[in-house]
Amino acid sequence: MTTLDDAAAVITGASSGIGEATAHALAERGANVVLVARRREALESVTADVRSEHGVEAVVAAGDVRDAATSAAAVEAAVEEFGGLDVAVVNAGIARGSDVATMTDEEYSVMQETNVDGAFFLTREALPHLTESEGSLVAVGSFAGEYPRSFNPVYAATKWWVRGFAHSVAAQVGDDGVAVSVVNPSEVRTEFGSEDGEPFEERFEPGSVTEPEEVAEAIAFAASRPGSTAQEIDLFRRDKFADAL
Repeated sequence: MTTLDDAAAVITGASSGIGEATAHALAERGANVVLVARRREALESVTADVRSEHGVEAVVAAGDVRDAATSAAAVEAAVEEFGGLDVAVVNAGIARGSDVATMTDEEYSVMQETNVDGAFFLTREALPHLTESEGSLVAVGSFAGEYPRSFNPVYAATKWWVRGFAHSVAAQVGDDGVAVSVVNPSEVRTEFGSEDGEPFEERFEPGSVTEPEEVAEAIAFAASRPGSTAQEIDLFRRDKFADAL
């Protein structure tokens, strides 16, 4: 296991699921973490667990990634508490509605602002510090951001945007020593989907799809490549293409 001893990381969407698992995966490797999410109480619980289980420092940065000030405060916390920033994980994401013809303005806006604007805001704040540290930016994409999706095309489009943005940022900052990676899972057993129905953690039986810890391990792998970039990592269930094409 490649270590991240004394590295500083910011993780969005860290109160549950992939973000929570990523906090543990990076902390296990020695990173100090700044955890970002809207739910302060849940975030404080995750922060306490990370501290006690891994013996690292963890900071709560509660806020909504749709607000640019949230990312600014999180990066500032990493710099003030840990002296810099080495890893930024763009993880926060949401799906609302499904059918384009019936999607409300609110459903469209919340996906766009969370998945797209949130990714931009954290990247913008993190890049000057990642350039200084020759650090890593890791974005959580999706199977839906690589292949056409008949249901929820707007969610899929936001993930296509995240991938395109990340790869283009990689082209811009690669000469500066910054690694930019995208991790694309298919279904993950998390709270995802709970806004409009049954969450994936209830919809899928354990072992039938990807677990958050598997995605977190891929993120940690991408975040800890000395001198190289894990440009894109796909984590699909083994039978995914049987029902996707």
